[in-house]
Amino acid sequence: MVVSSAFLIALGSLSASAQDKRGPVTNLPLPRYVSMKAAEGNVRRGPSLTHRIDWVFKRRGMPLQITAEYGNWRKVQDRDGAGGWVHYALLSGVRTVLIEAELLPVYTSPDANTQVSAQFESGVVARLGSCTLDWCHISAGGYRGWALKSNLWGVDPSELRE
Repeated sequence: MVVSSAFLIALGSLSASAQDKRGPVTNLPLPRYVSMKAAEGNVRRGPSLTHRIDWVFKRRGMPLQITAEYGNWRKVQDRDGAGGWVHYALLSGVRTVLIEAELLPVYTSPDANTQVSAQFESGVVARLGSCTLDWCHISAGGYRGWALKSNLWGVDPSELRE
């Protein structure tokens, strides 16, 4: 019984530390979301210019998730899990999201019973504003409003933003 309770205590502290993981370079939470600052960015196999370029991200503003840090390099992935190492200068702290619904209604208030101010197509990159538990304020193409968080990639389900 002592062994099993010691194991449970160790397991509990392990899961707590996994949730509080911080980057060794920036001391910012990992994973976290950022966006592409550049119109083009090489994605490498490892964190240096000597590593092979696997592909190129070609979409300014695209939301990415940082999963690791090493010096001036950030390991990122996109919505599909594709990624690699990108130089930090190509990234921005400006938060964006990717619309995942076919035709996403954007409301004037965080309530599905209010007026629809716009509809965003799947794949649109929108700027992220404040978020409640279920809704986020987003803007793109001169339109803005509230969308259900479950239809957005680039924001955690439990994330709250002011």
